[in-house]
Amino acid sequence: MSARRLTGRALVTGGTSGIGLGYARHLALRGLDIVLVARNAERLESTAAELRALGVDVEIVVADLATPDGVATVVERLASEDSPVEVYVNNAGHGLYTPLTAEDMSSHHAAIDLMIRAVLDTGAAAARAMRSRGSGVIITIGSISGMIATGHYSAIKAWVNSYSESLGMELEGTGVTVTCVMPGWVRTEFHERAGMSTGKIPDELWLDVDQVVTESLDAAERGQVRSIPSWRYKVLAFGAEHGPKFAVRAISRKIQGGRR
Repeated sequence: MSARRLTGRALVTGGTSGIGLGYARHLALRGLDIVLVARNAERLESTAAELRALGVDVEIVVADLATPDGVATVVERLASEDSPVEVYVNNAGHGLYTPLTAEDMSSHHAAIDLMIRAVLDTGAAAARAMRSRGSGVIITIGSISGMIATGHYSAIKAWVNSYSESLGMELEGTGVTVTCVMPGWVRTEFHERAGMSTGKIPDELWLDVDQVVTESLDAAERGQVRSIPSWRYKVLAFGAEHGPKFAVRAISRKIQGGRR
């Protein structure tokens, strides 16, 4: 598919912090109107004011995508033909470092609700609406961790990575493209919220939000299926796909040890 310029209206889930906020800012700077989705109404209002100062229209939607009601709210908004969404950034998520053998599995179940069920249902809603109009861009936030084994989070992101490519294949020829963003370690409050220590992660593995967002938006305009920011993570992805499994497992163990 030939390159296209992102225009119109973008809906960003998890748009008040971290990578989601980065997308909201950069899309607004590119002239797109923004639909912000998050749980915290106060943060939504504050972020909306910041974005409106850039000269774009901003709509806020208070929704918790870990709940059926929250998902239904976003699905309904994505399906609207009165003010259609041309770009959907399917971003909401959180860290998960609970052992797979924990007696209390509630955090695992909540993660599945937010990062699989919500991604699936809202992605389908966006795809149906865009396909009916013959154009649209869906950006999903996967992870390089989905290519290695570092617990349930990496297993969930492996699903997101594969789902994104599958959805893109299903939508081939419809005018709708899907780009899966697969970053590594990104400097946000994500890890702190998850209660994760990152002191042993080498500086060279950290990415800035602006780099991740800029590279992936450019990739989405080109219709790329994958966006892996930075050459370091491109090399890691190649090794994870084509390297010997014992080496990939060794990398996984090193990463597991580095975040304790």
